[in-house]
This record gives sequence, structure tokens and C-alpha cells, in this order.
Amino acid sequence: MKRKHVPLKGVFIGIILVILVFLLVRCVFDTSEQEALEVVDEFYRYEQKGDFAHSWQLFHSSMKQRFSKGHYIQDRAHVFMNHFGVETFTYTIGEPEKLEEWKISKDQPVLNHVYKFLVTQTYKGKYGTFDIQQEVFVVQEKEKWKIMWDYNH
Repeated sequence: MKRKHVPLKGVFIGIILVILVFLLVRCVFDTSEQEALEVVDEFYRYEQKGDFAHSWQLFHSSMKQRFSKGHYIQDRAHVFMNHFGVETFTYTIGEPEKLEEWKISKDQPVLNHVYKFLVTQTYKGKYGTFDIQQEVFVVQEKEKWKIMWDYNH
């Protein structure tokens, strides 16, 4: 009885294809997570500089409905910079958590494929050093990643 030989070239090509598909799938998911992280970092860099007009632009439309651009700029500068007596802050962004669905508040529609980050802002001001932690949610809107905060009470 003769043994059938599986062509080595075919096995090699099959293994290469499996590896390429795996890398492609992994790359797509890692890219989304990385893009979500980058928008959070960009948002807090603007906030750090007191450039609240640009940070407001990174909000999801649901957030922009909660406060106008002018109101946001005035409030953030007044509360965080004037009341706390600080010029800037440092921040850290925690590891991402992927949520299959989430909503900004009880009366809003469910959003899919959301990333959640825990952001810690450290202020050194006239009242000492203190941290503020906030969960930040990032979701795609019109193919761009946008910032949201949680309003579920």
C-alpha cells in the first residue's frame, strides 16, 4: 500500500493563511481599542491646557445636547481652574474595558461596542493635592470615536 503524501507546500500555505487571518482579526480589534484610547488622551490633553473648546468637540452628540459649547467652556474654566486654584493637572488613563452595550442614561437608547476607561485627574492647588476619578465611555459616531460620561443615577 502506498502512502499518500500531503504536499508540504500546501500545508505551509494553509498555516500561513491561518496566521494571517488571525493577525488581521487581532489587528482590527486592537486598532479600535487604540483609537478609543487616543481620543480619551486627546480629550484630556486639551482639558489640561484649558482648551475646553477643542475638548468639547470630542463629545458625542448626546453630550453636546447636555450643555452648549459656551456653557461648557465657561463652567470648566470656572470650576476646575478658578475654584480649585490650579492652572493644570496630570492624568492617568486606566486599562480599557470593552462593553457590548451601554447607555448614557436610563432614558437614552442602548449603544453597542463601547469602551470604558477610568481616568484619574490629579490636581495640585490652593486646597492641596487631590484626585478626581471618572469613568469615560468612548463610542463611535459617524465613524469617529467620541467621548461620553455616565448619567445613570
